[in-house]
Amino acid sequence: MNYKELITIEPGKRGGKPCIRGLRVTVYDVLDYLASGMTPAEILAEFDYLTLEDIQACLAYAADREHHQLAVNV
Repeated sequence: MNYKELITIEPGKRGGKPCIRGLRVTVYDVLDYLASGMTPAEILAEFDYLTLEDIQACLAYAADREHHQLAVNV
């Protein structure tokens, strides 16, 4: 999954947090929905402008960020 095509960072949008396709939905919003127990299907039903690929990109972004943080701290 190449999340870099879907995750955007714009300084003036949502405080520069990583967003999905330039929308005002952040990676952290989606991760928070998943962590609170929402399924991907429930997220897609609630936010009809998101795709399953968007959700997967958020997970890939988080995994990549975690991997880089671990590498820095070793």
